Amino acid sequence: MQGPAPARRSRFLPGLLLTLAIAGLSIWLGTLPWLQAHGISALTLAIVIGIALGNTVYGALAPRAAAGVGFSKATLLRAGIILYGLRLTLQDIGQVGATGVVIDALVLCSTFALAWWLGCRVLGLERNTALLIGAGSSICGAAAVMAAEPVVKGRAEQVAVAVATVVVFGTLAMFLYPLLYQWGVAAGWMPLDETGFGVFTGSTVHEVAQVVAAGRAVSQPAADAAVIAKMVRVMMLAPFLVGLSTLLARGRPAGDGQRSKITVPWFAFGFIAMVGFNSLQLLPTRLVATLVDLDTVLLAMAMAALGLTTHVSALRQAGARPMLLAVLLFAWLMGGGMLINLGVRALL
Repeated sequence: MQGPAPARRSRFLPGLLLTLAIAGLSIWLGTLPWLQAHGISALTLAIVIGIALGNTVYGALAPRAAAGVGFSKATLLRAGIILYGLRLTLQDIGQVGATGVVIDALVLCSTFALAWWLGCRVLGLERNTALLIGAGSSICGAAAVMAAEPVVKGRAEQVAVAVATVVVFGTLAMFLYPLLYQWGVAAGWMPLDETGFGVFTGSTVHEVAQVVAAGRAVSQPAADAAVIAKMVRVMMLAPFLVGLSTLLARGRPAGDGQRSKITVPWFAFGFIAMVGFNSLQLLPTRLVATLVDLDTVLLAMAMAALGLTTHVSALRQAGARPMLLAVLLFAWLMGGGMLINLGVRALL
């Protein structure tokens, strides 16, 4: 009588072990000094390794591994986003104040709106591709792309293209931002001090790891301010997902002529609850650190699963337009983001 249930569970095992192995390798590689210095995170490595295997040996493994890979890409992703809340506290908001919160909100909303308009109206991209690129650019890189995928219902290759733009332009930002600060100071036109430039960095650079690298290249005070601003920006992920789901539901008629139902991203509420719980500081520091490490494993497994199911041919078919959109958004994050930072500081 107990045979079928264990049998159903065991069909997930090969795929889970495969994504776990890729995640473990990615996390180890992510500890190497050179990769850390260049802001290349375990999540980025996981999708790259996944794509490499997905387009070579995975075809032979797919009949046995597909169930577990699918579980990693869906269920483990949601669990990872919820646990991501343990990296944040409500106290983080207090450290940047109203100015930092307003800056982050304006950068997020303007960047995502620009991605939607440019991507769909100007460049003629599929809406899901534009929205996923916009999510990655406006919030927190690869994690935001993955979190937005269940809401926009994007395909694997669309998610992979969006993650690729995060890697390319987030890496470019790590080198350009410190140079921008140094040139500005030397020329006498840099209007922000080290802390202010750190907030600018945290509010406009894609990935957390990239923010840390860019901030440290300026100074430790810049790095501290950058990380706090970035964490507040990450905290906006949950309300962003709820708002995006509502917008998409309004614009998507159902088959009977009624408006389609909102796809509620319940894991976003779990993320908010985890942030609130973590703010109470009830758990021992070591336990929180262990759970954060577990979260990294879960997200890396989800990225690995995404890579395994992404075909290079589909990426080639996407063409140059997604990258052009990412270029335009990157220019906005640097130029428009600076204007937003200066404008809000002048008003508040």
